[in-house]
Amino acid sequence: MRFVIVTGMSGAGKSSVLKMLEDAGYFCVDNLPVPLIGKFAGLEQNGSAQVSRVALGIDIRGGQAFGELFEVLEKEKKAGRHYEILFLDASTEVLVKRYKETRRLHPLSGTGRVDKGIEMEREMLKDLKAHADYIIDTSRLLIRELKAQIDDIFVNDKEFKNFFITIVSFGFKYGIPSDADLVFDVRFLANPYYIPELKSKTGNDREVKEFVMALEPATVFLDKLEDMLTFLIPNYIIEGKNQLVVGVGCTGGKHRSVTLANALAQRLTGLEYGIRTEHRDIAK
Repeated sequence: MRFVIVTGMSGAGKSSVLKMLEDAGYFCVDNLPVPLIGKFAGLEQNGSAQVSRVALGIDIRGGQAFGELFEVLEKEKKAGRHYEILFLDASTEVLVKRYKETRRLHPLSGTGRVDKGIEMEREMLKDLKAHADYIIDTSRLLIRELKAQIDDIFVNDKEFKNFFITIVSFGFKYGIPSDADLVFDVRFLANPYYIPELKSKTGNDREVKEFVMALEPATVFLDKLEDMLTFLIPNYIIEGKNQLVVGVGCTGGKHRSVTLANALAQRLTGLEYGIRTEHRDIAK
């Protein structure tokens, strides 16, 4: 029996993931009391259940018993039952926004500030996150992208990459992405905007790409940026980071930044990390 524990930060998408797993044929139970995990996991071994794939939603709603989780899981391991932990995370800023939009109370905030409850929960879950087999940060993920990752891991059995890099192109005239960890300014390159036949195109078009990449400073910049990231990323991982957002900006976010964001993503694809590209301002 494939036994998956879905846990993580409140508001990070556990309910959505359980629905996805249920649609994929998993028998799902949300908010099962921690002391009952062992009995539930033993049903298949006792012949009491005809299920081969199970997903349990476990979080701080379990109250004081949540602290017993590691003890329970250790017993399962000693009993020869294999389990996998999927930890869903998101930035505090995104979680606060989600709670405000849904007008729900955070389980630990009561009538106080939501951000305080989130930080309390993050501290409570740090050891569980450290033991997770899979960590997915949903801060920037669309539902279809989250579903694709869940299907890859739990349906198609593809190798999961715990460290995810998001490369965001943007225009400085619209502001720097608030969640960017690293920001690079490529306005030192010649601007295709001032070439009439390129003005209406974007960095996704062949003509703009060829123009930008024909500039020697563009290739030198990419070489140096690739070298820096290949050095930084392993050190970020050592420090427990599981997601990196790299912002590449030009004036309007349509030509130079899009071209270089795509080129950087292509260069990093060979590394053992997940890569996604987002062009924030390309349609503005």
